[in-house]
Order: sequence, then C-alpha cells, then structure tokens
Amino acid sequence: MDKVAKVTLAFWLMKICATTVGETGGDLVSMTLKVGYAVSSLILLAFFVITLVMQLRAKRFHPALYWLVILSTSTAGTTLSDFMDRSLGLGYATGATIIACVLIAVLTAWRLTYGSLKVDHIREPGVETFYWLAILASNTLGTALGDFLADTSGLGYLWSNVLISGGIALTILAWKFTPISTTVLFWIAFVLTRPFGATMGDLLTKSHAKGGLDLGTIGSTAALLGLLVVLLIATTADYRKWFTGARAA
Repeated sequence: MDKVAKVTLAFWLMKICATTVGETGGDLVSMTLKVGYAVSSLILLAFFVITLVMQLRAKRFHPALYWLVILSTSTAGTTLSDFMDRSLGLGYATGATIIACVLIAVLTAWRLTYGSLKVDHIREPGVETFYWLAILASNTLGTALGDFLADTSGLGYLWSNVLISGGIALTILAWKFTPISTTVLFWIAFVLTRPFGATMGDLLTKSHAKGGLDLGTIGSTAALLGLLVVLLIATTADYRKWFTGARAA
C-alpha cells in the first residue's frame, strides 16, 4: 500500500498552505521567540527526524502523520536556509546553489539506486527515505529562492509571489499540453510552491516598512494551521471512504 499522499488539487492546496506555515512557523521560532537560526535549525531538524521515523515505521498512509512530516521539512527548511544565508553569510544566491546541488545529488542517487523517481507508488523504506530527503532539500531550496527574489532582486514580497505564480502556471500548462515527464514537472512544481509559500508568509508577517501586511507570525501561523487542519479533515474523510471501500472489495 502506498505510504504518501496522492497528487491531486487538494494535495497542492495543502502543500502551499503547509509551506506558508513553514515560513511563518520557522520565523516564529527563530525570530519572534529569539531562539536564533542555528538552534532553531537543530530543534526543527530533530523534529523532522522524529516525524520521519514515525512515518517510515507506519504500515500504511496516515494523512495527519504525512502532513506533519511535510510541516517539519518546511519549518526546518526555513531556518536552515536562513542559517546558511544570514548566519554563515553565504548569501541567497550561493545558498540556493548549494542546496540545488544537494537536491540534484539526492534525486540522482534515488534514480541510480531504484531506477525511477516516480512518486505515485512509494512503498519501500529506501524509496520513501529518498522521497523525504528530496522534499527537505526542495523546501530548503524554495526558501532560499523566495528570499533571493524578494530581497536581493528587489522585487519585494508581492511581485515575487506574482512571478512565482507565473512559473507555477507555466508548469501546469506544460503538464497539460506537453509530453514533458510528469515526474520532472512534479519536482519543478514542488520546488516552486515552496517560494510561493515563503513569499506569501513574508508578505503576511513582515512590517509595512518592509512591504508586508504586518499580521505577525503568531496570528498568521495559527490561521494557516487552522486552514490546513480543515483541509486535512476533508481529505482524510475522503481517504477513509476509499480505504474502507478498497478493503471491502
């Protein structure tokens, strides 16, 4: 039985919501609570490892657990990227390049080991481990890309979000009208939805002086988590109907 969520419209809506929570939640821990990027990264990476072990040990797909791991990769990706870019002084462009190389290395090792990068049938522990490492790397890369566009390029949060939305739209058109591999397009979309969430999170939480709406990290994170929970409940109900029907058959 597959261990991961099926790629549907609901999946992408929840992914965007989770990545936005990852941005606001990561900033909440590192900045609002003044824990710092390094310590926050260690804490959130430990949280990722714990949730990953739980996910790998599960015998079947559990929606709440799956999205908890997604959240852990998103929040850890936020603080990891900020640590590399700001604490280590690498800058957004250099940080994004390094993380992109890590993602390519993970995907290459996955492809060479198992012969495929398809995400529609994830069952073996080894394949699932590569899947989650790729997700962690892609979420970290997406954070760096979002910060680069919003800060270094001078576009700001709103126009960066508009630009990334255009990239996502082009990916959808490529999926609909071209023979490009759906697996390739999946990972492109997965990376792009992360900076979309990152710039959206910054737009919601940053001060007016920085071009944001100044809604704060606590309120924004709570509201987005509430939305994610609503979507999770709705999709879990659908999954239970399918799972019950499959067992009865």
